[in-house]
Amino acid sequence: MTAPEPAGPLDGHLDDDYPAYTLGRAAEMLGTTQGFLRAIGEARLITQLRSAGGHRRYSRYQLRIAARARELVDQGTPIEAACRIVILEDQLEEAQRINAGYRRAAGSANPPSAA
Repeated sequence: MTAPEPAGPLDGHLDDDYPAYTLGRAAEMLGTTQGFLRAIGEARLITQLRSAGGHRRYSRYQLRIAARARELVDQGTPIEAACRIVILEDQLEEAQRINAGYRRAAGSANPPSAA
């Protein structure tokens, strides 16, 4: 599978784990408050990195996680429960990715015999 083509001006220059966004910019991009981002940090859904000056910084991956939590909270889920749901969803996705890799490896180790 090839990587998708860059969709925006920053795509291709930053990876998903690079803490490129300030607290204010992250809140603006998500359409939420800075307090919401602080709250999900306190709930340990995401661990924001800090700039040299001590300011919170967020990566694209963290913004996707925060957006999912925001979606659940907007649907009426308490923030603590939303954070737990997002953590479990993320763990499930990772486990499924690992299992798929094991299946591919097992399939290539045991090629089908010719009939």
